[in-house]
Amino acid sequence: MMTTLRPALAEVRPLVALTVPIVAGFACSTLIMVVDTVMVAPLGTVPLAAVSMAASAIILFYSAIYGVVTASGIRISEHLGARAPGAVRGALRAGLVLAGISGTAGGLGMAALFLVLPLIGTPGAVLATLGPYWMVMAATLLPWAVSIVLIGALNAEGRPWQGFGVGALQLTANIPLNWGLIHAAGLGVLGAGLASLIATLLSIPVALWLLRRIDRTRAPGAGPLGPELGVQWRAGWPMAVAFTAEGGGYAVAGLMLAGLGAAALAANQIVQAVMTVLYMLPLGVATATSLQVGHARGAGHEVRLRPVLTAAILTVTVWMGLIIVLLVLGGEAMARLLSSDPEVIALATTLFLVMALMQVFDGVQSASMGALRGLLDTRWPMGITLLGYWIVAMPAAWTLGFPAGFGAPGVWLGFAMGVVLAAIVLPWRFWWLTRRQVPRPAN
Repeated sequence: MMTTLRPALAEVRPLVALTVPIVAGFACSTLIMVVDTVMVAPLGTVPLAAVSMAASAIILFYSAIYGVVTASGIRISEHLGARAPGAVRGALRAGLVLAGISGTAGGLGMAALFLVLPLIGTPGAVLATLGPYWMVMAATLLPWAVSIVLIGALNAEGRPWQGFGVGALQLTANIPLNWGLIHAAGLGVLGAGLASLIATLLSIPVALWLLRRIDRTRAPGAGPLGPELGVQWRAGWPMAVAFTAEGGGYAVAGLMLAGLGAAALAANQIVQAVMTVLYMLPLGVATATSLQVGHARGAGHEVRLRPVLTAAILTVTVWMGLIIVLLVLGGEAMARLLSSDPEVIALATTLFLVMALMQVFDGVQSASMGALRGLLDTRWPMGITLLGYWIVAMPAAWTLGFPAGFGAPGVWLGFAMGVVLAAIVLPWRFWWLTRRQVPRPAN
């Protein structure tokens, strides 16, 4: 057993060192929307509703675009492991091209989606306020995609704190820009959108400057664009589908609760707000795992592949164990901080306990998905995500929540079945792929 654990324990420290700044970067991205919400709230209910609608829509575009471009960082890490600086430059170039394509497509798609909003009964006052903000946020998707590729390159280069710095710049620039454009300039909700756009644009030259200080990104011999672009696209589009399906699954499960009344919706909002913060570390572990696996694969150190995933699973299991203790012992206290309604508090406390049951499984499936991304094995996990979240979880959530009469806890218990399935199958898939030396794709 120690023979199995010793190499895994050796991988924990570098994995955590990479994970922490990545998690901090995720926190910055999340807080940008929080800043918009806080600064728009004094304008009244209609502007706040406009920001909420745009935030709900843009998260799906973020998920899809992130899936498409995230292969760039993995490929950079792989080429670094292979000591191929020219190929590193080629991978970055291909990632920026995909960012341009996916960011533009996402922006056009979001703009087109605005035409659907009147058809679903959106109030006219909200539409009038929402329109300009919605379009500016759609335009933000292109520079956001570029910034994600550049941050991913910094992470892959072993400079994750610099990647965090780029995200922190977006956040710190967004705060004064928000105040100035929303309130001082009197632009209201539109000012919040312009602040996000400008802050994202400001971060791009900084990230480029940081990368240009690394000689590898200027190395010759990048090779033709087409083959590398093809590798990243073939790996990226299944990730885009998987991320969107996973996020959509959580969204639909939450929407099911609308049929259970306002208390169920309010309790779910409290629980999800807390869980979004706590889940950032598993997301960071998944990203770091994909980079570590890619680097080991590129270096030909296949013997490290299983220890990296084992280290990731150990890390998220410890973290999720702490979360379980927090949710079991402190769920009611957290609910009381966010609501004074006894019904909402009681239901939120129960939902915290349900969430505690699925935490370790959720962490394992997230880490395993990251490891498989590091192998650029993305189509098979995409199928598992679609099966787990939509074929298993959705029917189970509806059945336990409504016909079985378990209500909101039943919805999330049913959803957990899909998570458990993924937590079992995804590590098995990685173990099966690494039973022998993993072949490298053509550059």
